[in-house]
Amino acid sequence: MVSNHANAQYPNVRETIINLPTFDDRLLHYGYFVGVNSYDFKIYYDKNYYEAKFKDIEVQSSTGFNVGLIGDLRVNKYINIRIEPGLYYSKRDLIYHNHPLFTDESDRLREVKSTYIHLPLIIKFSAARINNYRPFVLAGISTDFNLSSNHKNIDDNFSNVFRTEPRNLNYEIGLGFDFYLFYFKFSPSIRGLFSMQNELIPDSVNNPADSPWTGGISKMVSRGFAINLTFE
Repeated sequence: MVSNHANAQYPNVRETIINLPTFDDRLLHYGYFVGVNSYDFKIYYDKNYYEAKFKDIEVQSSTGFNVGLIGDLRVNKYINIRIEPGLYYSKRDLIYHNHPLFTDESDRLREVKSTYIHLPLIIKFSAARINNYRPFVLAGISTDFNLSSNHKNIDDNFSNVFRTEPRNLNYEIGLGFDFYLFYFKFSPSIRGLFSMQNELIPDSVNNPADSPWTGGISKMVSRGFAINLTFE
């Protein structure tokens, strides 16, 4: 009687339909993700580079793509441990502006292409579910295996080959939302990726400091962000 009266008084009020009400009770579940990324380099120079009054190397980032799988282990109502192995492709251009040894314009540009096998271990901290969505934050560490590092190549920048280390270690932080749809959970997220290791391999000249491409660099580390669209 009361329900009928309420429906008659408020005819446009509808009860929210809760999708996938037991989804987060699973101990294990799986999924996949697709997304885009943008990487750059944080470059540290030695004092001789600045004493020579060279301009900083300009890093131009391009949009890359990500794709991978997800394995999720439930710890409790608010914490999950995830592995998200994936393939990340990116490209960065290094532009050298005013080095006096460069007589050809092609010497001023180096393309650094990276194809990473990306292996992260992530802890996901979720807030309480509100109807059909749930915010979360992410934190973790990851290791990358760069299939395009050229680390075994005997050539270097004097042959237009820029070399980087084949493996690095990163930390990651991010945030996103879970949206519970009728058949699956959709989760867009954005995260930052920060390398903790020097990735530069100096040019193989008699005195590595003499290389106009790598001689003034003491350390070079990757930084980037990724937007992932997850389907679970």
